[in-house]
Amino acid sequence: MKVLVPVKRVVDYNVKVRVKSDGTGVDIANVKMSMNPFDEIAVEEAVRLKEKGIATEVIAVSCGVQQCQETLRTAMAIGADRAILVQTDAELQPLAVAKLLKALMDKEQPGLVILGKQAIDDDCNQTGQMLAALADLPQATFASKVEVVDGRAQVTREVDGGLETLSISLPAIVTTDLRLNEPRYVTLPNIMKAKKKQLDTYKPEDLGVDVSPRLKTLKVSEPPKRSAGIKVPDVATLVDKLKNEAKVI
Repeated sequence: MKVLVPVKRVVDYNVKVRVKSDGTGVDIANVKMSMNPFDEIAVEEAVRLKEKGIATEVIAVSCGVQQCQETLRTAMAIGADRAILVQTDAELQPLAVAKLLKALMDKEQPGLVILGKQAIDDDCNQTGQMLAALADLPQATFASKVEVVDGRAQVTREVDGGLETLSISLPAIVTTDLRLNEPRYVTLPNIMKAKKKQLDTYKPEDLGVDVSPRLKTLKVSEPPKRSAGIKVPDVATLVDKLKNEAKVI
């Protein structure tokens, strides 16, 4: 069984993001970029499935600029067998990414697609669900445990009230949550081996996909700064302020 793992290049989670002065987006000039943490968990889970003998091949996929090759090399250092880059300088929105992944699924015919539930840059949480709809496949989102038995995936997912376990037929789409696993540390020998692994490059036109943006960002702004708190001498003053100033009671 092939496992397809889409990975996204995002601003590193340790970096404090800055909004561009003209409010058109986030400033990524001279900023450290890395793999989306949720996608890193997805790669780790796919590699573990291969180590158990369930998966035969793990294919990492990324859509975006040429520098996404670095992210794919990281995925291969974790344990992916080969990688595919859909190279474009266009702004890619979730629907466009889902269409590109659907085209690659038609080409590769994977038995399972594992991807992060969301990217930490746009927080859309849409690509996995859109891909499942386009491919007309079962999906299990927010997975905290994945087991593949007898051609079916048993997925424990996190919901508001606790945990929910689904049994879905393969092929299927699974999106990962934080508690699914702890990604392994990438060693230097594996980084060197990853440089020799196969990396194929396509353009969106090669896959017959139109990646034109459907949404327009009007403005990006930082959240307002929190005002300082105040001390009150007694409970009566607190209640008065909550009632007459904050008007919350």
